[in-house]
Amino acid sequence: MSRQPERDILKQRALAEVARQADLIKAIAIELHANPETGLNEHRSSALLADTLERQGFAVQRGIAGMTTAFRAAYGESGPAIALLAEMDALPELGHACGHNIIGAAAVGAALALRYTLSPDDARIVVFGTPAEEQGIGKVDLIEQGWFDDIDFAMMVHPSARRKVIKLYLGLAKIRFTFSGRSAHAAAYPEEGINALDGVIQTFNSVNALRQHLRQDVRVHGIITDGGVAPNIIPARAACHFYVRAEDLAMLHEVKLRVIACAEGAALATGCTLSVEEDRRVLAPFRVNRPFADLYAAQLDYLGLVESDSPSDRNRGSSDIGNVSQVVPTIHPHVPIGDGIHIHTPGFAAAAGSERGGEAVLEGARAMALTAIDLCHLPELREIIKSGR
Repeated sequence: MSRQPERDILKQRALAEVARQADLIKAIAIELHANPETGLNEHRSSALLADTLERQGFAVQRGIAGMTTAFRAAYGESGPAIALLAEMDALPELGHACGHNIIGAAAVGAALALRYTLSPDDARIVVFGTPAEEQGIGKVDLIEQGWFDDIDFAMMVHPSARRKVIKLYLGLAKIRFTFSGRSAHAAAYPEEGINALDGVIQTFNSVNALRQHLRQDVRVHGIITDGGVAPNIIPARAACHFYVRAEDLAMLHEVKLRVIACAEGAALATGCTLSVEEDRRVLAPFRVNRPFADLYAAQLDYLGLVESDSPSDRNRGSSDIGNVSQVVPTIHPHVPIGDGIHIHTPGFAAAAGSERGGEAVLEGARAMALTAIDLCHLPELREIIKSGR
């Protein structure tokens, strides 16, 4: 086991390296913010992150897992494999209103600090460029194609209104319903028609009734994606898209089946035929690894930073980081970029490009680099984290 004074020397070197490269790290976040790209279209963003790492000694593989904007950048020859996850996609119209510019820049910042602090035998530092988090695609496909098979630990930071070590996420299943009926003139020959939109509306009514009997953590919400073409034509086709969320996969599956039953009942009641399309990429709930989270919390103490006391199970969304947490010990702490802001809003997007957003990038880079140093030099702790004790 490495002695504390030795680790302190390495940690001070890592902090000095983040300070030395602070302008570059923050500039990455600013450039990503100024040029937002949606999921699987992050060509400029991916190139910026990968090129930066390649110039500083990382071996880069581009276009992995069948995604042109996904990449793997690695440094080191032996030791634990520590993955730093660099999200980069933005939202349509809202830009970086989830702050992925901060996530990508912080991952690169931590990687650069470790590159110039650790020896190649201390650890294998791997940065994954993970596209399309907003669509729940990137990390799921990387896992399915084996890119996490040789990873021992994974981490990333996410911007927020509060500094949190643990933030819980719900599992998510996506379902599309398409109802087919028969068109007719809505006034002259209504008896000849079968109204597909009635099937959609009845589905929403049934789901609304179902909500009364769902567990508190469950969320079901949807939109109508096709409601017909004109008021005087009975819609022969109508469609809707639902998300189902829950904090465990068993409940997620159960509620998904009940929502599908709502649509099937609506089709039966309206005389429509129904097509059900389930997205194969089910997002898993986040699996908390307490020893790993405690290790990150210790770095906050080292840096003199205070965690918010807000509950970890409030205001939960979903993310493909949950899938990573199911296969590799994972942490997903939050770094603060502004008070009283909420993700997926114009205010959050503005905060992600602000000076405080830049400080959050550096906080994430520092804390993740320090966490990785302890992982490298505390083998007994690594085993505890892997066991989840």
